[in-house]
Amino acid sequence: MVTHSKFPGMSRPLDCTLRLKTFASRSEYQLVLGAVRKLQDSGFYWGTATGGQANLLLSSQPAGTFLIRDSSDRRHFFTLSVKTDLGTKNLRIQCEQCSFFLQTDPRSTQPVPRFDCVLKLVHHYMPGSGLEAPASPGAKRAYFIYSGGEKIPLLLMKPLPSSVSTLQHLCRKTVNGHLEACDKRAQLPAPIREFLEEYDAPV
Repeated sequence: MVTHSKFPGMSRPLDCTLRLKTFASRSEYQLVLGAVRKLQDSGFYWGTATGGQANLLLSSQPAGTFLIRDSSDRRHFFTLSVKTDLGTKNLRIQCEQCSFFLQTDPRSTQPVPRFDCVLKLVHHYMPGSGLEAPASPGAKRAYFIYSGGEKIPLLLMKPLPSSVSTLQHLCRKTVNGHLEACDKRAQLPAPIREFLEEYDAPV
């Protein structure tokens, strides 16, 4: 494992606690750096917020409200904190083999999908993402959290804003959410295409 300091010459270094993390490779460093850039644009990245602070932030929110923050565990980069009917739950976002996925539980038999982007991971577990049960086409398949002996469905409804998004960013997310518009992107001016590509998630 290597630290951020082993990659001199990298532009825009990682912020705060992420500088103390270790990376398996240069590719993993670049993957995490790209994730941080998109999360900083997302408007629901709370950076160095602790588990206690996340619990306080989400305590008055309805179930399904969530945020992303830095993990306090040096072995991981990010944590998904989500309000459930049984309180706030914190799920580590693991990074292995240049992909992100939710922390697995020994009691779970569900396959855990992997993504090259934290935002794609989040969107996957939101309503309307196309997550379907293999044996029942068109039916939503729930992903469960195991906590304190309870089996809780993971429900990501809306992010908790950490900042006010610009109108341009809100428009970009809307465009990203309309897949039928993808074919028309080639007709857009290059600066607009580049702006859309910098943040390619609808969440």
